[in-house]
Formats: sequence, structure tokens, C-alpha cells
Amino acid sequence: MSTTAQQGGRLAGPLSASVADLCRRLQPQVSPRTAAGFAQVLRRLGAPLQVAVAGRIKSGKSTLVNALIGRRVAPTDIGECTRLVTRFQYGTVDRIEVVFRDGRKQVLPFAPDGMIPAELGVDIDTVSHIEAYLTNAALEHMTVIDTPGLGSLDAASVARTEHLLRDAGQRVDGSGDGADGGDDDSGEPGGSDELDETSRNAVAGAEAVLYVMTQGLRADDEQALAAFTAATASREAGPVNAIAVLNKADTIVPETVEGSDGDVWKAATLLAKRQADTLKPRVADVLPVIGLIAESAESGQFTSADAEALRQLAELDDALDVMLLSADMFTSWECDVPNGVRARLLEKLDLYGVRRAVEAIRAQPDITAGALRRLLLDASGLAAVRARLNTVFAARADGIKAAAALASITALAHASGNAAERQRVHDAIEVLLARPEAHQLRVLEALTLVASGAVEMPDDLTEEVLRVGSNADIPTQLGKPGATREELATYALERAGWWRSFASFGATPAQSRVAHVVHRAYFLAWQQLRTPGGGR
Repeated sequence: MSTTAQQGGRLAGPLSASVADLCRRLQPQVSPRTAAGFAQVLRRLGAPLQVAVAGRIKSGKSTLVNALIGRRVAPTDIGECTRLVTRFQYGTVDRIEVVFRDGRKQVLPFAPDGMIPAELGVDIDTVSHIEAYLTNAALEHMTVIDTPGLGSLDAASVARTEHLLRDAGQRVDGSGDGADGGDDDSGEPGGSDELDETSRNAVAGAEAVLYVMTQGLRADDEQALAAFTAATASREAGPVNAIAVLNKADTIVPETVEGSDGDVWKAATLLAKRQADTLKPRVADVLPVIGLIAESAESGQFTSADAEALRQLAELDDALDVMLLSADMFTSWECDVPNGVRARLLEKLDLYGVRRAVEAIRAQPDITAGALRRLLLDASGLAAVRARLNTVFAARADGIKAAAALASITALAHASGNAAERQRVHDAIEVLLARPEAHQLRVLEALTLVASGAVEMPDDLTEEVLRVGSNADIPTQLGKPGATREELATYALERAGWWRSFASFGATPAQSRVAHVVHRAYFLAWQQLRTPGGGR
């Protein structure tokens, strides 16, 4: 039985399976220490995709984490836990493990409210990170990593976040500090089959990043994303896997955004597009979201009692318009709904959510609490974020994980200091890259080169490379989501021919490398569209 099968891991696809086979074949041919590193790579290949949620302090990262998980479990107030990296992953029993820098682990219960305790009762400086195991189905295919905020006054917390982002791209040379389990130096290796610090770091780090911003895009936001893409660009087949969200979209003043027509959500959408234009090609997209409403609607915080309170507010007519002018006015105005109830509604929905709910109730007086919750969830923008996560991350998981694994394998061989071992690994990887299923690695590599600026191309061609490389379904890859199969096939063949000509006659050597990959991507799409049942 294979190592991965023994550990219960599920591989993301055929390419990950090929890399896993490569690892198993090489294990008897390398040193015990390198073989132990390959075992770690096999475990990572069989594990869910690891997505780090990063951003500035108070950007609403933890609130969005709770919404994505579907449970209010990550602390959102400043406390010990918000200074640590916390990995939320699937487990058959809910539990918390505090992982110390020396490798020790301490199991803690969740707080009575179901959240990670705000205070851990340990010396925080001795803690590496927290592992939170939850039975939530959302975590079966994606491990969500909550990070300390960039821009925090706590230098150690900032360092943990920056290390996590950097380690996502430094598996080729094995340098950098660890941000994953057991990645900090715990002393001398216990034997030749144990990993040293360099080798442990070679299999550390997140595989993708969801970056959380607010409307004020700052220099350190761009710097953090630049560091991530620059690091991944150094990897032989390292993909750029970053999308961003414009959180707290309901706080945007529509009048400050030209073309919004006074509509908050339209203003947020326009602002997100502008931020995407600024950040591309470092991120695949920027999407507006209201994390607070998403968390309340998705994690069960919005109750039938809340719905009933909103019904009472909907009956206030003109008085409610005055109350909704400010939070202070909303909670202090004299009315039949108790002040404490109104304060609770603000904590869950803020003024925007209250206004949207009241509008829905007035339009449909018999709307149920469940339907109202679903309407609020739709208004939060979370569905679009999840869909984009699925497109950019989950649907590309096979290529993303295989690329990260190959980078780790290369790093481990390099760290061994054995030239023959390095050559053996290199030759095996070259054979694997010649297989048809490995083309997606070439696509991800081309995407990385263009996104990082390592290969400069005209804006329209850059946009096309990003579109082809960042989407899993063929209509979206081709930029023609509503086209017929025949139209798609014709267009794919036309673009394949154009990119082939560009590679041969109009491109620099670096551009030609990318152009050949894009040509083949279009050609494979054409072949799939010509196959009955393919391409959709």
C-alpha cells in the first residue's frame, strides 16, 4: 500500500498522483533524511489545499475565515490568538492543539461559545502556531490558515504572517523561517532520518493566498503581494495563487466613487475593479464582500429572534430612516425594540444589513427567517468569493499541489548536498514534465512568469495569459462564457494559431517560452471541445 493511501490522503488529480509515484520511486534511492522529506511531501500531496487568509490588522480576516468555514470559531477581537497563525482543518473530533516551538503539543477545549479561547494560558512567545480541527464539511477540501495582521504593532505577529507568505514561495532553495507545523528549529536532529531546519522549511508554507483589504489600498498591501509573487516566481513550476477581497464593502460612501449612482454595492464593485487593475497581475481578481454579514448569515448567528426584531423595525416607517443615519442614532432612538436588541443587530449586520433586511421585509411581509438569512447571505457577496476560490484554487488544486510538491522535492535534493542525488531527482522530474498531464504545470509556470513581471508582455496579452492560466473551465479560459461549442472550438483554434505565430516571429525569447505554452493550452482546449462531452 502506498504511503499516501496509508495516511488516508486523497490526491487532487492525475498530476499529483504522478508526483506521488515519483516520490515513492525515489525514496529508496536517496539518503534517509531526504527520504523523510519526501514522506512529508507525500503527506502534503494527500492533504487538502492550504489557503492562507492574510491582510492588514482590522481588515476583517478572522470574520471572513469564520464565514468561509461556516462557524464562528476564529476570534475577531484582539487577543493572544490573533497574534498567532491558526490552521483550521478537517477532523473527526473538534479539538485545539497548541503547537510549541520545541515541538510539544497541548490539547485545549474550545471556549463555551464554541470559539478558540481568547487567552491560551501559556507563554505566547513559546508557541509556534495553533491547529484547530473541526468536523465542518467545508474543510474537507481546503485547509484555511488565519494569519496575524500585517501592520500590527506586534512585530512578532507581523513576522509570523510575513514568514507564512514568504515560505509559500521559498521551497526551491529551502530558505526562510517556518510557518507550518514543526517548522521552527527544535535543536539538533535526532537522527539521520529526521529533517533538519532547511529540509523542514522545504515543505512548509501555504499553497495559495486570499488577501483581505479594505477600501484604502496601502503600500504594504502591495508589498506583501509583491513578495508572494516574487517568491513563487523563483520556483521551477510555482503558480501564482492569490485573489483579494475588498472587505467591509458596506462602509464605502457611494458619492466618493464615480459612476456608483449612489448605490453602495455598485460603488464597492467599481472600487474593487479599480483595485484589481492596480494589483494585477499579482492577484487573479478583487471581489467586494461584507464579511460581518457573511459570518452572521453563514455561521448560524442570525436567528429567528433577530428576524422578528427586524419585522418590528420595518413597521417604524419614517422613524427608521432617521435611526439608520448612524449607529448611535440607531441604538439610542426611543422605540418598542429594546436598545440591547438593536445593539445585537448592529453587531451582526451593521446598518447596511439592517437596511437590506428591512427593505426585504417591507417588500415581502411574510418572508421567513430562513429566507431572510439567505437574502442577507446573497447581499454579503460571499457566494462570489467562494466561486472564485473554487475557480482559482480548488479547480486548480491538482496543478497547484503538484507544483508545490515538485518545488519541495527539488529543495530537499538540493539541501542534501549530494550532487548525484540532485541529478537523480532532476532527471526524474524532467521525465515527469514530458507527460501530457504535466502541461498544467507549464501553464502555471507561464502564469507566474507573467504575473511576477519576470516576462514582460503587452497589456492585452498579459490579460489573456492571466485569463487562460487562472480559470479551469474552457469557456471562461477563452473569455466567451456564453458561446456555443462550435464558436468556442473555432476561437480556440484561431488563438492557438496566433500564439504559435507570435512565438515564432514576434516574441522575445522569454515571451516565446510563454507563447508556446499558451498556444498548447488553446490547442488542448480545441481538442477537448472536439471530443463529445468535453469542454463544458
